[in-house]
Amino acid sequence: MANLKVDFLGKVFKNPVVAASGTFGFGEEYNDIYDVGLLGGISSKGLTLKSKQGNEGIRLWETPMGLMNSIGLQNPGVESFISREINIMKQYKTNVIANLGGNTLDDYLIGVKLLNDSEVDIIELNISCPNVKEGGMAFGIKADIAYNTVKAVREICRKPLMVKLSPNAESIPEMAAACEEAGADALSLINTINAMAIDIYARKSVFNNYYAGLSGPAVKPIALRMVHQSAKAVKIPVCGMGGISSGVDAIEFIMAGASIIQVGTANFVKADSCLDIIKELDEFLDSQGIRDIKEITGII
Repeated sequence: MANLKVDFLGKVFKNPVVAASGTFGFGEEYNDIYDVGLLGGISSKGLTLKSKQGNEGIRLWETPMGLMNSIGLQNPGVESFISREINIMKQYKTNVIANLGGNTLDDYLIGVKLLNDSEVDIIELNISCPNVKEGGMAFGIKADIAYNTVKAVREICRKPLMVKLSPNAESIPEMAAACEEAGADALSLINTINAMAIDIYARKSVFNNYYAGLSGPAVKPIALRMVHQSAKAVKIPVCGMGGISSGVDAIEFIMAGASIIQVGTANFVKADSCLDIIKELDEFLDSQGIRDIKEITGII
């Protein structure tokens, strides 16, 4: 068997496959189906400082090659996560990544201060959130705003800091470089792509908020390009995601420069997709005579 272990931000990942934020909850439901401790890690449901009930109306809408979601970051809040959910996640004996969002810089700073004293292994800072003080523009659209945000967080963050990039950034290479310069330890990308669906009979948007996030196989070629661009623009490690549903997909992202990958929408299609991907990764490496997955990381 090939070596699938990856050293990522000083943490040992038994394999490069991580359950993506927003699609895996905190692992409880999936652990009823299989041992989620077999994964390299789990990224938590997107957290906000205070609990959120999420959006009303339709939240999920299937497309021919993917899934649109308008969940609205429903979550228990950071303090509840620290007192309850993190204890559940730590039982799985795998890396715990806390995905943190916010609508103001203070939201991020307070959330990070709380997570500093928790048992999370890595903080994944989601800068795709709308900045309410800047008219709703996401923190991750303009490189200078992202730089200031990441720099402020870095100054107080005592955990390894991974910044999750928005595919809607003006320039992905510039955004990646700005986050690295500001002190990010790693990058993760991509988040969902803004999309829309219309109910032609009701003559209105399917979603109350008009637009939603598109994920799944349809976004994979775009995500792969952005991961490759980011990996070439920085020296820090990259976590790739976006439409990964097979071992072949995962290998493409790893060859493009991702040290680890996250699997999201595929979990809804087949609950144990992550296990299939791990198995397919191992089989591919063996078939190619590759003894260590690091041999193919970033070779493109």
